[in-house]
Amino acid sequence: MPNQHNQEQIKIIQEKLDKAASMVVIDYAGAKVKDLTDLRAALREAGGEMFVTKNTLIDIAVGKGKVSDSLQGMSAVVFSYKDPVAAIKALVKFHDDTELLDIKQGFMDGKVLSVEEVQALSKLPGKNELIVMLIQTLKSPGQGLVNVLQASARNLVYVMKAIADKK
Repeated sequence: MPNQHNQEQIKIIQEKLDKAASMVVIDYAGAKVKDLTDLRAALREAGGEMFVTKNTLIDIAVGKGKVSDSLQGMSAVVFSYKDPVAAIKALVKFHDDTELLDIKQGFMDGKVLSVEEVQALSKLPGKNELIVMLIQTLKSPGQGLVNVLQASARNLVYVMKAIADKK
């Protein structure tokens, strides 16, 4: 039976997991305090958070055995709250830039993600980028129609100008 402090930690992790759109387990061994502070700032800016606690408590909070394969060494959990991809992008960028931490596993929508799947998620466009792409896609047929409708009048003006220049 976990003691009172550990039970509170499990409750905190479960609350964060309920609010989070995605979660990644990382190994932060070898990272300095300044590096972890920079990572936390980047994650906070992306709408995420890093939480450090015991491996057994992470395992209990997520669900016994779901991510236990990755819970060796110095583990931390990165939660992404607003956009499931934003904090993962910040994490992978930090990982690629510094090579100080190892991404072990991810967890999203009740599914355990491998390191490759987490890397693939980091390459997806974010929520705001997807909204912009959708708006552009919806807007382009309308712009094309306007151009086609204006082409006749424009061509008539060009023909009249050419006739006037000729005379």
